Amino acid sequence: MSKSEKKSKVAVFTPREDLRRVLVVAAHPDDIDYGCAGTIATLTAAGVEVQYCLVTSGDAGGDASTHTREQRALIREGEQRAAGAEVGVTELHFLRFADGELEPTLKVRREISRVIRIAKPDVVICQSPERNWERIYASHPDHLAAGEATMRAVYPDSRNPHSFNDLLAEGFEPHTVPEVWVMSTEPTMVVDTTDAFERKLAALKCHVSQLGEDFDPTDLLRNWSKLTAKKAGLEKGRLAEGFRVVATR
Repeated sequence: MSKSEKKSKVAVFTPREDLRRVLVVAAHPDDIDYGCAGTIATLTAAGVEVQYCLVTSGDAGGDASTHTREQRALIREGEQRAAGAEVGVTELHFLRFADGELEPTLKVRREISRVIRIAKPDVVICQSPERNWERIYASHPDHLAAGEATMRAVYPDSRNPHSFNDLLAEGFEPHTVPEVWVMSTEPTMVVDTTDAFERKLAALKCHVSQLGEDFDPTDLLRNWSKLTAKKAGLEKGRLAEGFRVVATR
């Protein structure tokens, strides 16, 4: 198989009339901004409504502060709100499970299902539940757990009227998510984020408690984005974010 044939298997996203609402689910504040903030900026610029669901508030974040976990959670939630605003997202759901202790339990699945039933997304974007041996930092146990819990919430939980009867009793009607985009370094689809790169960068820089004042992620993000664009055969100099698209109905 030629290189061009291999590249042709990676689709490039184009705007869709059936894509009106997107929900992004991630383990920690800053995960979305590293993984897909360029895509989010691209979608919101096209008129798509995007909401975030943060499963933890990053209260065990790897900074050297002496804040309590409760204080750190509030700081990081504030940073994520600011980051969301940079890419056009103002509706955020914080589930506040303990950072560093996340598992795809029924309780976690129920709370993600609740948010899915509230947001009623056409697409859910989530982290991968599969370990990435080439980029181990992408496979934080919380990332894997958030990805697995989200996939279980998409199918079967959020669409099944017999799952979590308490949600139905509270008025949260079942919702079927037609499609999931799993953040991936081996994508089946990429989003060209060249024009949104500065907004992605601005969003990530909001996470001061994690990055510090002096760290500049520009080169790191640009290099990742160039590699992803190359996999889809985009022109030299283009930037992209990658996803494994999963049809779920």
